[in-house]
Amino acid sequence: MRITSQELLHFRNHVKTSVNWAPHLNVITGPNGAGKTSLIDAIHFLCMSRSFVSTTDQYVINSDEKYFMIKGHFEGKIRSEFDVSCSYSRGDGKKIFVNDSPLDRLSDLIGMVPVVVLAPDDKKLTLEGPIERRSFLDSFISQISISYLRDLIDYRKVRRQRNTLLKDFQGSVSVLKSYLEPWNIQLVESGSRIIAARFAVLENFKAYLERDYAMISGMDLTTGLEYQTFCEPSVNAQDIQIQYEQVLEQTIDKEIEREQTLTGPHKDEVIFYLDDFELRRFGSQGQHRLFALSLKLAQLHYYSDELDDLPILMLDDVFGDLDLKKTEILLNALQDHEGQTFITSANPVPFEEYVDFDGNRNKFFSVKDGVIKEEE
Repeated sequence: MRITSQELLHFRNHVKTSVNWAPHLNVITGPNGAGKTSLIDAIHFLCMSRSFVSTTDQYVINSDEKYFMIKGHFEGKIRSEFDVSCSYSRGDGKKIFVNDSPLDRLSDLIGMVPVVVLAPDDKKLTLEGPIERRSFLDSFISQISISYLRDLIDYRKVRRQRNTLLKDFQGSVSVLKSYLEPWNIQLVESGSRIIAARFAVLENFKAYLERDYAMISGMDLTTGLEYQTFCEPSVNAQDIQIQYEQVLEQTIDKEIEREQTLTGPHKDEVIFYLDDFELRRFGSQGQHRLFALSLKLAQLHYYSDELDDLPILMLDDVFGDLDLKKTEILLNALQDHEGQTFITSANPVPFEEYVDFDGNRNKFFSVKDGVIKEEE
């Protein structure tokens, strides 16, 4: 899958920008604040219906305007070509269109154009709490499994309704338990499928992670990961469901006391290891950076093997933390990958030493004050 052209209107410091992208490598350079990240963040909007930079859509609008609009033309194998547009206004909210037809649900966009993003904030994946790793895992699997995304949406709705009941119900405990029963059934069904899918993907993902960490780091260290949940994980959702029902019955009194759902995949954790040492606790800053980079490269290669269309890869200001040897290794790996890649860089990197910019396969751009220019 690749994006061939793009338009931005009132998107951050891009007042009105149009660009035609190369099918393979697109290198975008310029000073900090020039609008490099905004260009690839706009692509992320068209793939995932949200920003990977801002948590709130309204902060993306140019400060002097009331709305933004972004458009992109995509080409792929499953869908030969199609257009995606996204608009947001302070009054009407966000709307997504595919070939000028509105999407009823924003979630319908997920997986249409698979995308992998490596950004400076990805160090949170290994340094911070489990919510970061669950978010990574959910985004990872949702792009390759519509059923997983639907289970995730259903589970969150059920847990929210169940928590409301636990918090607001004023009657006896016995009556509350009877009211909780239908929610428990839905919670167990969707939650068990989520755990089974996470376990299956992570088991297959281990080999990709080990290979890509060895490639990018050049170190003789063995990577590992451990999926932690409330039960013995399995690829069989029915096996998990039996355990889930038992644990839910054992913890119901505590849940009533605390007025919240205490058991389920929303509490899961993924532990990363280097040579049997837990990365979060004992890893150096350099090891954290390389591990995060390896996670995203492994995701890229996993998608490439699992999907009919290759994903789009975005690397936002990654090369500033890499020495020349690792820069060479990474650029060579990106050139070997046939998919479309976007690279932003504020620091001077000798891209021309490793990338052939003669012809239309790869392009080099500069950005200044929200204006993009293709360089010869």
